[in-house]
Amino acid sequence: MALLAIDKGELYYEVSGRQDGYPVLLFAPGFLSSRIERWRSNPAKPGTPQAWRDPIPVFEPHFRVVACDVRNAGQSWAEIGPDYDWASYTADHLKLLAHLGISRCHVMGGCIGVSFALALEEAAPGTVTSQVLQNPIGLSDSNRAAVDEEVEQWMEKVGQRPEVDHDLLRAAGHRMFATDFIFSVTREYAGRCNVPSLLMPGDDTMHPVSVSADLERLTKAEVIAPWKGPEHRDMAIERTRDFLLAHTPAEARS
Repeated sequence: MALLAIDKGELYYEVSGRQDGYPVLLFAPGFLSSRIERWRSNPAKPGTPQAWRDPIPVFEPHFRVVACDVRNAGQSWAEIGPDYDWASYTADHLKLLAHLGISRCHVMGGCIGVSFALALEEAAPGTVTSQVLQNPIGLSDSNRAAVDEEVEQWMEKVGQRPEVDHDLLRAAGHRMFATDFIFSVTREYAGRCNVPSLLMPGDDTMHPVSVSADLERLTKAEVIAPWKGPEHRDMAIERTRDFLLAHTPAEARS
């Protein structure tokens, strides 16, 4: 458990598992409140198990596991400036990897974590060895109001900090979600991204079927479906572990 200085802020992160293992970087669910605990539980539904298995204890015997609270979520914070955007998050994540001496890694993202994962490889080609895309968020023909509501809730929470400029905060929220698809990258990029991919498709308002179908087609991803709920989550995380092991470079395997 540690804090890393980022641009006008701090990033909370945890490293566990095999210190000599190939690294896996995790981006948790939770929209812009993405933080480590969301792999395990949903604060809005205390005591209710998540529909998926927490990947951290499953990966720890095999990998060096790196997880973080993204900026302005959990124990991380950063100033809301005029250029606050997806690139701000990606810069944090690349700085974390550099700080840990990691040049290449697997990546797994849940929900908005898919957006963070794809943005990482676009910004620094060759960084991501393989990627697991679980329950991707995105814009469909019918969910703009729901997306905007999530943005408003994030702005309301972050805006409680006395130092936050509310005009800059509102501009940042609107700017980040003014596009379509998964917001952080375009379909064109997804189509030329050649990172081996494993997809667990979404099937609800914030995780539209159409967005997952586009990701499957564009990235030529392997697909696990169904994958949620008590009947499927053990199988899904075991297949995920095996996918990452299969794509670990031979020289890094023990």
